[in-house]
Amino acid sequence: MAEITIEEFTTGFIKSVGENSGLDAIIKFAFDDGGFIWIDGKNVPNSVTNEDKPADVTLKMSLETLNKLHRKELNGMMGVMSGKIKIEGNMMAAMKLDKILG
Repeated sequence: MAEITIEEFTTGFIKSVGENSGLDAIIKFAFDDGGFIWIDGKNVPNSVTNEDKPADVTLKMSLETLNKLHRKELNGMMGVMSGKIKIEGNMMAAMKLDKILG
């Protein structure tokens, strides 16, 4: 199965976040290679960009790890416990990601 790119994830998040996702948080994915996905689930309409802007929570991981989460080969808690995902900021905001990752 081909790996999904940052651009493809960004497009997917735009669709799943929509106008008002109910996330009530700003979440940033920071990838090992320097790429970003920034999700504003606080302001309506919600927005998704590839900018490196401040967030309530930042999840640091490889693009490969995000692909594994997406394919359900890894769950978020195991990713954190194994060190594949590092969380900085509001852990509760990170828990809301199930709403858009599903």
